Amino acid sequence: MYRKMLSLRFPRKIVDEPIAVNLVKKFDLSFNILKAVIYPRKEGLMVLELSGHRKNFQKGVRYLKSIGVKVESIGEDIRRNEKKCIQCGACTAVCPTGALYIKRPEMEVIFDKERCIACEWCVPACPARAMEISFNKVLLG
Repeated sequence: MYRKMLSLRFPRKIVDEPIAVNLVKKFDLSFNILKAVIYPRKEGLMVLELSGHRKNFQKGVRYLKSIGVKVESIGEDIRRNEKKCIQCGACTAVCPTGALYIKRPEMEVIFDKERCIACEWCVPACPARAMEISFNKVLLG
């Protein structure tokens, strides 16, 4: 099973098409929508985890690009500035994947980048502004 976090930008002319359904039906892919901002007649953004067999995944990405969707792989999109972090744990309360958690008994906040899905919920939750967005997305070829 192949799995990757993707950022999809939809041009306004196709936001009302059943693109996610087509990924399931035509390419036998599964997805988990992590963030979506899509309005009628405006550009849309969706962050999702797409999974399936590698060959189907590649066909699905080609399909998305062929209809005008900008597809980007999400790398280490969120990072923690260790100098700013005050170890308060506020970020751990909003992290949906457990990428941010408190190590006990030390009470140290740990950031596991491998589990981060780049939902960005930790960014506004951090009072010290230690959680930062780095825009190092890589275009899929």
